[in-house]
Order: sequence, then structure tokens, then C-alpha cells
Amino acid sequence: MTGFEVSSWPFLIAAAAIPVGWYLMKRSRVTLPFPDLSNVPRASAASRFWWVLPPALRSLALLLLAAALMNPIRLYEKSETRLEGIAIMLAVDISSSMLAEDFRPDNRIEVAKREVIRFAEARESDWLGLVAFAGEALTMVPGTLDHRALEAAVEALDPGDLRDGTAIGVALATAANRLRDLEPESRVVILLTDGDNNSGSISPEQAAAAAASLGIRVYTIGVGRDGVAPVPVARTAFGYQYANIRVRVNDDLLQGVAEATGGLYFRATDSEGLTRIYDRIDELETTPISEVRSEERVGMRRELVLAALGMVLLELLAMAFKSRRVWI
Repeated sequence: MTGFEVSSWPFLIAAAAIPVGWYLMKRSRVTLPFPDLSNVPRASAASRFWWVLPPALRSLALLLLAAALMNPIRLYEKSETRLEGIAIMLAVDISSSMLAEDFRPDNRIEVAKREVIRFAEARESDWLGLVAFAGEALTMVPGTLDHRALEAAVEALDPGDLRDGTAIGVALATAANRLRDLEPESRVVILLTDGDNNSGSISPEQAAAAAASLGIRVYTIGVGRDGVAPVPVARTAFGYQYANIRVRVNDDLLQGVAEATGGLYFRATDSEGLTRIYDRIDELETTPISEVRSEERVGMRRELVLAALGMVLLELLAMAFKSRRVWI
């Protein structure tokens, strides 16, 4: 309850008149002379209580009735915050080069998975989906508000599940297609890759133009250092065999894709840098918040009348008990 109001103030006079009435009644009592009061026994405290209780209860009942006539109203103010989520498709490169170990102690894919999950955990009210890609693209999660399901799908990402290569254009087109029929005003693709487009029938430029026409904003993230990095070249029963291979991220391509859709391009050369990038995107794509305020008005007249009747009943019981004590 945030407060109350009274709509019939004139009835306050009735409440003020009650003590005045009792005072006038006391003044109008007739007193008879008594020759000697020394032999009259003094009333005990218990007796005085039973004589005083009925008029006190009656006064309280009258006060409650006067308060009921004033029609007091309790005011309850409610404030409800609503989060209006946005739709985000996460496109993650799982080509074999994502096993490069230049993000020690983890490789690129493990760091990327960890940061994608951390990003998803912070977007509680958002609709999230997942596309994995290498030489082809596969929708792992079409889109859901169940972020635990999405996080489980991210955990299960494994280079080698798809034909090797880097199909950036196909991945972007697949992610954008999942967003095209959604209502949210803010629709976003976050595409993470460590290479250059070398597979697929759709070019990154074509996919970016299609996304822009749908009003979808694309953030691109390039992962890894340019130069030589340990990259798996074969997979045996004992694990991957690594060789130092020159790797390169096509910064110009990824920046052009982002800018064509109104997004931004980021480059991560270590795990801390990737953490900062996802934090930055989280800041840029804020979730709209609307606050709804309402006021509930609850009348108190019925409660006050019932309380007054309760006082009257208590007065009758007190008077009956007092009379019984007199006759015993």
C-alpha cells in the first residue's frame, strides 16, 4: 500500500463530536449528596474496568462508523517492468582451423564456445539461435527462449562435424533466413570466423545485401592472429597432428559485410580480446525495457462497518458479564 485517501471529509465532524458528546453527558449527570463516604467500599480495579469497558467499546464503534462514512480508500501503486527481447542468431565457425592453439591454454573453438555461452547467459529475454558452419552451414538451434538448450548445443560444437572449409556467405544467409519472418524490430546476426570465404554457392557480399534488405544487422568477429599458428593437419586414433601453418583472417571482407548491414567488425587476437568484444556487442544491442505503472483503489468502508459491529457485540457481552457480576 502506498497511501490512502478520504472522499467525504465532512463526516470527520461526526468523529470529532463523539468525545464532545461524552463530555456533555458527564457534565449533565445528577449528583446526590451522601452524608458519609468513609463507609462506602472503594471499587476494585477489576470492577472499574468492567464499568469503563462498555462505553469505551461503544465510543470505538461510533468512531469506526464515522470513519466508514468518510469512505476511506487504500491506494496500491504497481510498477511492472517488461523486457522486450531482440532476436539474435549466433553463427560460429567450426572449421578445422578453429583448433589452432594460438589462444593458449585453450584453442580458438573452446574460447569461442565459452564466450558465446557467457553472452547467451546475459541475454535472458532474447530469442537466440545457433548456426554452425565450416564448408557448409547447419542450423543447430532454429531459435529459442530456452537458453539452456542453446548452451548445450554450443557445448556440443566440434570441428570435424561438417565438411571442412569456410562458407561465410552460406552461414550468413542461413542465419538471416531464420530471422526474416520474426517480428522483433531488432534482428541481429553475430558471425564468428577465423578465416576467409572459400566455400559455398553464396558470396558474403550477396548474403550481406540480403540481410541489409531485411533490416538485419550483422556483427562480424575475426578470431586469431595473423602469421604462423599450430593447426591440426590430420586426425588419428591418438588425436590431432599439428603443424605450424600460416593463417590469416580476411579483415576487409568481414568489415565490409558488417558495414553493409549497419553493424561493426571486431578482431580478437586473444581470449581476453574476445571477451571484450562480446561485452561490447552486449552493450550495443541493449534490450528495450518498458515500465507499466498502475494504481489500484480498494475501499475500506465494508471493513470499518464490520469492525464497528464487532465492537457493538463486544459491548453487549461486556455489559452482560458486568450485570452477572453485580447479581452474583
